[in-house]
Amino acid sequence: MPESPPDYKVYRSRSGLRQRLPSRESLKNPLKALRRSPKPSPEDPYGLRTKPGRFTRGRVIRWVAYAAAGWILLTILIFFVSAQTAPSEPDSAKQALSGGGSLLTGSTVLILGSDQRPKGTKEPGANAGPSRSDSILLLHVGFGSVRRLSILRDSYTQIPGHGSAKINAAYALGGPALAIKTVEAFLGNGVRINHIVEVNFTNFPKLIDALGGVDITLKKCVSSNRFSGTRVRLTKGEHHLSGKEALEFSRVRKNRCAPNEDDRARAARQQQVLSSIRSKVASPVHWPGLFFRGPWVSWEAPRTVRSDMRGPGVATLFTDLLTGGSGDTDIVKPFSLGGPGGSILVSPEEKSRAVHALLSGTG
Repeated sequence: MPESPPDYKVYRSRSGLRQRLPSRESLKNPLKALRRSPKPSPEDPYGLRTKPGRFTRGRVIRWVAYAAAGWILLTILIFFVSAQTAPSEPDSAKQALSGGGSLLTGSTVLILGSDQRPKGTKEPGANAGPSRSDSILLLHVGFGSVRRLSILRDSYTQIPGHGSAKINAAYALGGPALAIKTVEAFLGNGVRINHIVEVNFTNFPKLIDALGGVDITLKKCVSSNRFSGTRVRLTKGEHHLSGKEALEFSRVRKNRCAPNEDDRARAARQQQVLSSIRSKVASPVHWPGLFFRGPWVSWEAPRTVRSDMRGPGVATLFTDLLTGGSGDTDIVKPFSLGGPGGSILVSPEEKSRAVHALLSGTG
C-alpha cells in the first residue's frame, strides 16, 4: 500500500504595515473591497509567488542601490590599480626620505612640480637646461588637518655638495633625492620630509578634463606672452578652464596686466588651480556628476603624480587633502629680491616662523 503524503503545515508571513492599514475605499464600502480582492489560484493558494517580470518600487530601488554600490566599488578598484601601477620614485629619493610620520596622525610631504615638458611647450623665460623644480610645496598632513607651505623657486640657499644657488637648481643637479636634502637644509628647525610627490605636467590636464574642468575667479586680468603656440588671456572675474587652459594659466611667468608680479604670483596661480581641483571634488554640488565620472577620475588622479607611496598611501594622502579643509597656503617670505643671480633672500627668523606654523599650526 502506498504511503499517504505527510501532512505539511504552511505558514504565511504577515503583509507589510502599509498593506494592513485600511484604505479609504474599504472604510466606505468594506464588501466592495472584499469583492475586488483577487482570488487565489490553485497553483498558488496562499499567494506566495511573485508574478515574473513585475516591477515594484522596492525591487527598482534595490537594483538601483546594487548598481550604485557596484559602480563605487569599481571606482575604488580602478584607483588602487592605477596607484599601484603608476611610475614610482627612484630608490635614491626613497633613501633620502626620513622615517617616521603617519599620513593619519601627521606626516610631512614634499610636492615638487617639475618644469620638464614635451619639446616645444616651454613658455618664454623657462629654463632651457636640465629640468628644475617649478614649484616647491610642503604639506603637513593628518586626517582632518592639512597645512601648506610654499617655497619660492628662486630662494637662495646652499645645495649640499654643489655650493650656493637658487633652491630649484637642486632638482636639476641631483633629482628628487638632492631636492629633499636641500629643502630640509634650507628650512632647518627640525624639518624632516617623510614622503615625496612629483607632479606630472604631462598628465595634469587629463585629470582636470576627467573632472569636467575647474572654476577659478580672478581679481585681475592675466595676459601672458606666447608659448605652446597660444597666449593666455583671461579677464577679471569667473572662468571655467579645461585641463590645457588650467595648465597654461598655472605656467604664466610674465603677466602683462601686472608687470610688477614676481614668482609669488605664479605660485599663487598654481595654488589656485590646486584649490579649484579640491573644491570640485569636495563640494556636494558636484558629486552627482563626479559619481558618473568616478572611474575616469580615479584612474587619472594617481597618474598625475609620481611618489614613493603606492596604492594605500596615495589613497590616504588624497583622503587627507579632501578632509583637511581649504585653508590658505603659507609662503616663506623673502626680505630681499636682490640676491645673487636674481635670487631672493630669506632670513633665518622667517624660516623658523614658517616651520613652526607648518608643524604646529601657529606662527
